[in-house]
Amino acid sequence: MVSDKKFIMGTYKRYPLEVKKAKGKYIWSEEGKRYLDFFSGLSVNNLGHCHPQILKAIRHQLLKHLHISNLYYDRLQVELAERLVKLSIPGKVFFSNSGAEANECAIKLARKYGHLRRGKREDRYKIIVFDNSFHGRTLATLSATGQKRFQKGFTPLLSGFKQAKFNELSTAEYAIGNNTCAIMVEPVQGEGGVRVATREFLRGLRRLCNKFKLLLIFDEIQSGMGRTGKMFAYQHYGVTPDILTMAKGLGGGLPLAVTIAKDEIAKLFGYGNHGSTFGGNPVSVAAGLAAMRLLNDKLLENVKVAGKYFMGRLNELKSKYPEKIKEVRGLGLIVGMELNEEGEEIVNRCFEEGILINCTRERVLRFLPPLIINNNDIDRLVKAIDKILSSY
Repeated sequence: MVSDKKFIMGTYKRYPLEVKKAKGKYIWSEEGKRYLDFFSGLSVNNLGHCHPQILKAIRHQLLKHLHISNLYYDRLQVELAERLVKLSIPGKVFFSNSGAEANECAIKLARKYGHLRRGKREDRYKIIVFDNSFHGRTLATLSATGQKRFQKGFTPLLSGFKQAKFNELSTAEYAIGNNTCAIMVEPVQGEGGVRVATREFLRGLRRLCNKFKLLLIFDEIQSGMGRTGKMFAYQHYGVTPDILTMAKGLGGGLPLAVTIAKDEIAKLFGYGNHGSTFGGNPVSVAAGLAAMRLLNDKLLENVKVAGKYFMGRLNELKSKYPEKIKEVRGLGLIVGMELNEEGEEIVNRCFEEGILINCTRERVLRFLPPLIINNNDIDRLVKAIDKILSSY
């Protein structure tokens, strides 16, 4: 197996898998072993690996051009932006490459908004964020992240973020001050352990933003693009944000991210206020358009049905192993199972069984299967975990 230690920085704890090919729900190693992928490249390959319609769109664009400057017009960018706006909030789109970049854009927009709403004594620049959140690894998005383990060694962090408690509305209201400009939240905290916002919490945040004239920013980097059974997780709540960020599954497997802001917020950006050399790359946008077309009502219904079945099967395990499993939670096909002990051993054992899963926050098994998953696939995973739990 190839080693990366000599030439690549050691920022990833890799598993002993060198990928030869991937298609649909499966990944094959160089040795020919097949793995059922219940991680989807961290919710990137939502439609499975190498979907033929996405590959067709990529090939078609490759024959035209790979890259043009954003100083010129791109018809595909306009088409994808229009489709996203019609499906989400009325506004305008900024294209970038990753979730952290999309959130950086949202933070800059919020600060621009705050500066223009300057009070008599001070700018409005602070953004309320939440414990256990994860917004990215750039210095700004790391500062917004509510997990000290990611911030260790990178201080001093960027000032201007005030932390409140997730799903505790009173703490958010208490954090609002004269210099607050926005509230930023994930409807489902993925890296934070698959913690799902309550309806009362998100609706309460919307009321607070309306009352104090703050912007409400939803980070849907992981929960968007059909992952929860609706196009975007916030649509389960009857709450509309002022700014929405997305990435991961948006590009169908290629790097693509967007920040969507309501018109009155988007117009705060003028020429040169923000930019991205590769943002909205033509090949990535072509793949993203193909992915958007594939996210139809039938597929979203499968997410709801499969997600409900999955949660039910995992709760059966919880009933069988109450001393080992603390809680099962999730929305659609972003599912977490919190253990009473560390979960890395189960991840490793599943790997040996030919199934790829993930563990976050040390004790939460995180499942992000492709949206095309079926009950047989779920049964295979549950059977494997049952076998592992019964062995110790």
